[in-house]
Amino acid sequence: MPASATWSRFRQSFVRYEELGLWLDISRMHHGENFLTDMEGPAEQALAEMRALEAGAMANADEQRMVGHYWLRQAGLAPTEAIRRQIEGDIAESKAFAAAVHGGAVRSEGGEIFRELLVIGIGGSALGPQLVSEALVERDAPMALHFFDNTDPDGIQRVLGCLADRLGRTLVVIISKSGGTAETRNGMLCAKAAYEAAGLTFARHAVAVTGVGSKLDGYAIAEGFLKRFPMQDWVGGRTSVMHTVGLVPATLQGVDIDAFLAGAAAVDEKTRSLPLAQNMALLMALMWFSAGGGRGAKDMVILPYKDRLVLMSKYLQQLVMESLGKERDRAGAVVHQGIAVYGNKGSTDQHAYVQQLRDGVNNFFATFIEVRQAQRGVALEVEAGVTCGDYLQGFLRGTRRALSEGGRESLTLSVAEVNAHSLGMLIALFERAVGFYASLVNINAYHQPGVESGKQAAGEFLRLLGAVEAGMAVGEEVSAETLAYRLGADAEEVWHCLNHLVANRGGVRCQSGSGPAEDRFSRS
Repeated sequence: MPASATWSRFRQSFVRYEELGLWLDISRMHHGENFLTDMEGPAEQALAEMRALEAGAMANADEQRMVGHYWLRQAGLAPTEAIRRQIEGDIAESKAFAAAVHGGAVRSEGGEIFRELLVIGIGGSALGPQLVSEALVERDAPMALHFFDNTDPDGIQRVLGCLADRLGRTLVVIISKSGGTAETRNGMLCAKAAYEAAGLTFARHAVAVTGVGSKLDGYAIAEGFLKRFPMQDWVGGRTSVMHTVGLVPATLQGVDIDAFLAGAAAVDEKTRSLPLAQNMALLMALMWFSAGGGRGAKDMVILPYKDRLVLMSKYLQQLVMESLGKERDRAGAVVHQGIAVYGNKGSTDQHAYVQQLRDGVNNFFATFIEVRQAQRGVALEVEAGVTCGDYLQGFLRGTRRALSEGGRESLTLSVAEVNAHSLGMLIALFERAVGFYASLVNINAYHQPGVESGKQAAGEFLRLLGAVEAGMAVGEEVSAETLAYRLGADAEEVWHCLNHLVANRGGVRCQSGSGPAEDRFSRS
């Protein structure tokens, strides 16, 4: 495409919210000239469904729940006065508790001011706080952040090793809506054991963020935790970063949560009221639809050109893939929808997988995230008249151009700088784009049946593991097939259980054969 043609298409495909410093360029997407006009009907339907959702409709029909994460940053939208008061109260409580911790009114069991923060959660209960911390928190923050975000014992021990001599001034925030999430419960029990081994009372250092009346809520009351914050059933984990899930860790680290919420609210307002040609969230959803043919045929590659946004791709993986990866549409038809998301950061990606993006299989569209202000303060020149930030901008523009010349699609988001307000804007923009896209392809973006299936399968494995361990007589040598027949179980699953026991239980051994069927296991 000649330069004059690309300039013309850019002018027609560029949207700018001047007062927000937020830009969107869709000129390098391959939608046809009539695409937006042809999609006006479905787009209007998506807007109508979003209006109903925000008004309190039972948008998550499977679970009979409202979907209220948009109310979190504009409480006046809440469908009832009680919900509005709850939202405002949660924000005020988060700030008040952080002020009490920072000021020393809330101290550790030994009377120390809390200087370290350990967050225990998984999925959205970890990814949101991690993204906010990585993007916004400076070295002089009032508390340093650490995470248990898995049930990997080695990972847990590494974090505890870093905190070994600082447990006495470490505040622990456990986040789980149900209070029964296995990974979070396991992390809490490991933390509790570490505190007790150090001669400390865990509850005197612990805060719960959980559903009212949940298992964790009851445990926190019984143990006498320092504080309990509620989680509402109308907020899903992947959209909870502006709920107590994200606000409690953020305020404890000194993040300006008012600006964070205001940035999200500003984008909500814009993309709630503007027509299609100026509605960034709806345009993004339509570009996803166009690129993937309405069936997710192309992956979404997230390329933020800023170290502070390195976790944006991981955050968006959950938001997009858990929301849109569905077997059935809302009518029950099998559709296997979804958009795969991956990414890292620029210009690191140019030394990693951009080679394939440029020359390999054309099965993706890129989303560049530009931060226009390269750095605060005086910039060092690495060459005459050239700074590191100039190079970073050059790599972004060069990669975008190289992809375009290779027939690869991309859209570009741009913010003035990374701060609480702009991060709130970006998160809100993707949240709304996900909601709009789900309407366009007629799926429920707010449930996660596949995740629940995985949890059930894990439970079945644990039950089988116990049966396998109990079913091995001391001194007996047995094959997986023999033990499986005895237990009425699948031989492959039994073989995996046996090998897990060999690696993790003393006294269980394996004599390897020519293959899995010939392996012999014994217990001493």
